Amino acid sequence: MSRDNGKIPRIGVLALQGDFLEHRQMLERLGALVREVRLPEHLDGLDGLIIPGGESTTMGKLAVDFGLIEPLRAFAAEKAMWGTCAGAIFMSKDARRDQPLLGVMNIEVERNAFGRQVDSFEIDIDVPALRVVDPDPKPFHAIFIRAPLIEAVHPPAEVLARLPDGRIVAAQQGHLLATAFHPELTDDPRFHQYFLHLVRQAAPAR
Repeated sequence: MSRDNGKIPRIGVLALQGDFLEHRQMLERLGALVREVRLPEHLDGLDGLIIPGGESTTMGKLAVDFGLIEPLRAFAAEKAMWGTCAGAIFMSKDARRDQPLLGVMNIEVERNAFGRQVDSFEIDIDVPALRVVDPDPKPFHAIFIRAPLIEAVHPPAEVLARLPDGRIVAAQQGHLLATAFHPELTDDPRFHQYFLHLVRQAAPAR
């Protein structure tokens, strides 16, 4: 169970649309208390937030409709946030098209960079940062479904993982995390453990 001095982490999963249930199940498996977030008041008392895969344009429009854009930006300024696939697009500063974005990570993202759903693929990638939660350096099995590509990473953001051909598929900016793939669709908990590590790092000193 992931705890910080006995405190069970309280993690939200943005549940406007997309595969939020799989994130919830993985977090609960790791012992976190999980809340589905649909309104600004649902962010109250959370230690971290995951923005799942789905359709980034729809997600952004719904976030506007429910008054979530500014509350989510304020949350990301202080607490850990992780976007997977569409969530990574939503967190980026530039998605190469006009759509609502949080703009909290200094990354540029290309939507559907790997093609349509029939072009989805799986591949093992090296993610050295995961050694924080597991000293075993085994690769992470990454699942890409209509995935975006992180085209550019600018300071203070940094590259976390690449494909074997060098293309960027994960980035981190302090307590903010973005992955182009779907760790929640695997049985490997290490990325969620790593996110809980970022949650603990972002927590105020007591």
